[in-house]
Amino acid sequence: MKRLTLLATVAAASFALPAFAVEKTDMLANYANIAAAKYGDSLITAQRLKAAVDALVANPSAENLTAARHAWLAARVPYQQTEVYRFGNAIVDDWEGKVNAWPLDEGLIDYVDASYGGPSDENEFAALNVVANTTFDLSGSDIDASAITPDFLSETLHEADGVEANVATGYHAIEFLLWGQDLNGHGAGAGNRPWTDYAMAADCTNGNCDRRGAYLIAATDLLVSDLEWMAAQWAEGGAARTELTLDTDAGLAAILTGMGSLSYGEQAGERMRLGLMLNDPEEEHDCFSDNTHNSHYYDGLGIQNVYLGEYVRVDGTLVSGASVSDMVAAADAALDVEMQGKLSTTMTALGRIKTAAEAGFAYDQMLERGNVAGEALIMGGVNGLIDQTRSIERVVTTLGLDGIAFEGSDSLDDPNAVFQ
Repeated sequence: MKRLTLLATVAAASFALPAFAVEKTDMLANYANIAAAKYGDSLITAQRLKAAVDALVANPSAENLTAARHAWLAARVPYQQTEVYRFGNAIVDDWEGKVNAWPLDEGLIDYVDASYGGPSDENEFAALNVVANTTFDLSGSDIDASAITPDFLSETLHEADGVEANVATGYHAIEFLLWGQDLNGHGAGAGNRPWTDYAMAADCTNGNCDRRGAYLIAATDLLVSDLEWMAAQWAEGGAARTELTLDTDAGLAAILTGMGSLSYGEQAGERMRLGLMLNDPEEEHDCFSDNTHNSHYYDGLGIQNVYLGEYVRVDGTLVSGASVSDMVAAADAALDVEMQGKLSTTMTALGRIKTAAEAGFAYDQMLERGNVAGEALIMGGVNGLIDQTRSIERVVTTLGLDGIAFEGSDSLDDPNAVFQ
């Protein structure tokens, strides 16, 4: 979700560029290597998810549904750490909506509870339920939905009628198909889709189990192919790596833009402060699975590991090298200490949210109006993210870069507008 308002424009420093302890080219190469590792891990875990999904559809059971859910949760860990590559790298931003768009009107995909409602003025297809319908009308054209394929999802259904909430692909579409709606409000519990939603013949619940299985397989296959494409862009000779290194100052600006925009407008604002202001469990990033605490944590970790120039892969190996931290330390050692300290403080705050959720205090419970403990936990993360953004602004100035615009959020920049 993008609400692009200007947070800060940092003027170019009037002094000469400092002498860096590392070459910019080395730092950019390591940044690209980490991107390749992160997207590579995202692909590996998505392939494991595909294997689990294939097993579920071929042999529906409670055990296989649980295994597919665990595979989805594992796949989120490396992917969320890639989000810091957004905002500054156009090739990532242009692609990201295919794999991680949210929030979604889940009634587009499958059955929903009666309380969900029907079509609205904003979205005619909010309750289309393509799993149950083999044909539908789109802008005056008859659409044949008899075959649910990756191409159908990506080219016809995703963002149907130009509506961003018509999310038909990516992690969250798969999440909904694995968990179903979370109907607990601010109460404990995630979605509770029965495994029999994928059973055959007389054991099938809620109808159209074959088409539901076909949708789940198509969406997962598409996720794998999309991640294959992005991993290739960061490999040696890939378009994203090449674009990054065409201009070293522009490459460094891309890194800091990603760090600042994810810290401030996207995570602190749209993903955390906004949901707290609205006290709305539907504003959770992973709202069907109750996994939002992990999404927030690994987003924050992605920012930290880009600054430090290190990433631990899913197999435990370390990718590391020249970093932004090295460059800042050479120019202003005290600022580097400050930046590292604030990143650590933010991770501690996000870790508290994660620990509390894993102990049974779910993120949607934290969002409930009047829940003082939940508000304190979430605002600890929000405040840490805002505070580290101020230091990122100082890094921009210290490294002598031209004006950089970070993504903003009405929830932080104009709170009254949220309720208008």
